[in-house]
Amino acid sequence: MIRLPKFHIGKLTLLLSLLVWLALLFVDLVRIFGIINSLESGISSEITWVLEILFFICVYFFYTHSLEKNKQKNFLEMVWRGASTGVFASGIALVIELFYFSLGDSKLGGDPFLKNLFYHINFALTTIFLISTALLWKTLILYQKTKQVVKQWQAFEFALLVAMFFVFFNKNNLDYSFIFGLVILLIISAVLAGNLKWIPYLNFKEKWKSLLFLFLILVSSAFLFTRFLAYSNAEIYQVNLTDNLFLIALFGFIFLYGLFSFLVTLFNLPTSSVFEQKLTETINFQRLSQSIKPEENEEQVLDILMDSCMSASYADGAWLDIHEEGKNIPTQLRFMENKDLDELTKLMHAPVEEWEKSSPVSLLQPLSLRLDHLKFQSALVVPLVINNQKTGQILLVKEVRDGFNKEMIGIISTFSRQASIAVENHRLLNQAIRNERYQEELKIAQRVQKSLLPTRLDHPDTFEICAYSNAADEVGGDYYDTFELSEEKYVLIMGDVSGKGTSAAFHMAQMKGIFQSLIQLDLSPAQFMIQANSALGRCLSKNHFITASIFLINTQSKQICHSRAGHVPTLFYKSEEKKSEFLMLDGLGLGILRNRQYENHVQEKTIDYKEGDILVMFTDGIVEAKNQKGQQFGFERIRSLVEMHPEKSPKEIQNILIDTLHDFVGGNGMIDDDYSLMVVKFHPPTHHTKK
Repeated sequence: MIRLPKFHIGKLTLLLSLLVWLALLFVDLVRIFGIINSLESGISSEITWVLEILFFICVYFFYTHSLEKNKQKNFLEMVWRGASTGVFASGIALVIELFYFSLGDSKLGGDPFLKNLFYHINFALTTIFLISTALLWKTLILYQKTKQVVKQWQAFEFALLVAMFFVFFNKNNLDYSFIFGLVILLIISAVLAGNLKWIPYLNFKEKWKSLLFLFLILVSSAFLFTRFLAYSNAEIYQVNLTDNLFLIALFGFIFLYGLFSFLVTLFNLPTSSVFEQKLTETINFQRLSQSIKPEENEEQVLDILMDSCMSASYADGAWLDIHEEGKNIPTQLRFMENKDLDELTKLMHAPVEEWEKSSPVSLLQPLSLRLDHLKFQSALVVPLVINNQKTGQILLVKEVRDGFNKEMIGIISTFSRQASIAVENHRLLNQAIRNERYQEELKIAQRVQKSLLPTRLDHPDTFEICAYSNAADEVGGDYYDTFELSEEKYVLIMGDVSGKGTSAAFHMAQMKGIFQSLIQLDLSPAQFMIQANSALGRCLSKNHFITASIFLINTQSKQICHSRAGHVPTLFYKSEEKKSEFLMLDGLGLGILRNRQYENHVQEKTIDYKEGDILVMFTDGIVEAKNQKGQQFGFERIRSLVEMHPEKSPKEIQNILIDTLHDFVGGNGMIDDDYSLMVVKFHPPTHHTKK
């Protein structure tokens, strides 16, 4: 049996590119030889144009294969790849210019064959730079691609293909058709240049480097373009390769996208450090949330707390005072000498003592002080309250006056409360183990769960909302929450931890910490699920996962953006149609798939709502509740109940659903699983209040 040889696409296209370029050079040299010697070469301009197009196609396929084979996940490396190609092409062009400058008016300097050789070298290198960089831009543009962006790029590629053959139409003349085609291509390029979603993923240092690389690309493209213009005006080249609509359009596309990227990266620099700081705070909050485990001790929690507080406030020194037997015992010292510690303790004793007496323990707020000290000029005292008792205080000091702003104090207070919950749970859990372990464990979990569920639901006057949760055992794993991002943007979340009882309650605590941290980053619902899966994947045990639904309500545009992670579908009642539907979206539970493949299982959908519409979120405990005959309550009963009472308020609809559920179950009314319910109703026209 004859085996056909295996072709390496990369090497084959590279070889073809070289052969086509040599053919192009040979044809033009033969044509010049005939002109110089008054001979008819018999080679038409169309042959040169065909070879030029073949060269474009070969280079395009070579770099397409190269990018697919070596996929660059690092954005900085991709930009550097384009910059290095441009610098190399510009460097060769500059060396050629210096070479001719050194020759002056010599015979070699005016040799047409040599000039054409260098002309074709510049043409080849410039073409390689343009096509390779355009393909790199394509990869960046299609990062987090949407259907609309893909269509825009396909239209641009088709327009470039037409531009490639345009030379047969206008014979390389700068006429109105050339200008019209160029304008169309530049408009599409400008539209594509707005797709810059990769830039926020660069950190502060990477953005500085990308600015340098983008600048090199801009300079290279501008320099090479001026060389093209110079060649256009020269008479020594019989068939002009540079007055080509395809190449000129690529110049415009590369320069526009490079310029947009440069400007957006430059304007993002001031916020980069803030974003990285917020990310650090989120990670620290997650670490504190993860510390709510029976195997962790107080020292580990307090150590994480001190590191997190110093990172959030950029403090120059810190320590922790623990109250034991009526004394303050300093511990967890950070960058503090004993001499400075004694001086600061004496200096702060009177104001701290007065501060402790000023308010009840539960209402005690952080205290900011100005210090009359040789080294430290300001201090922040944060209470550490465990089980409604002040067990200590965090003391942070800085070498500048008024060094703690409102944002720093807010995040440090959050860290302190989270750490207090962790320490409190650890202490109570140990007490439960020493006494009646099982009963005490349930009480602790109940307290944790009550503190995790919100006492107040954030919402504007444009919609009403109510929520209810009930655990099958003493504790459960259902969770819901709301968050106000801005005056017109609100987030609703409902989650359900697999299993029930104390393990579900502890995982619910971890879920709340991570969810509350991620919400403040103002992510889209899909990105929220991806980040939540990444964080929860590190702290959930392998046999546990969490289902969740998240809704981003924009009251200004009257839109709801929704994503689902394995949760039961949400019911959406449309008041105009007097019908309801379940929002069906694919989505995998959080913690099931703990790698980057999870991104492929996340979907996002945006729907419009109108006044009078109703949103009903619930957990599977309601749907799967069974009566005496083993029949499930099901989705259709929920749908019919809502459609029967659309005029009711959210609270009334909630009561109808719960009462009907208990009547359906019958008997002792006990339901086997945790169940939660959240009802949102957008105000109908008769109840709408204008601000």
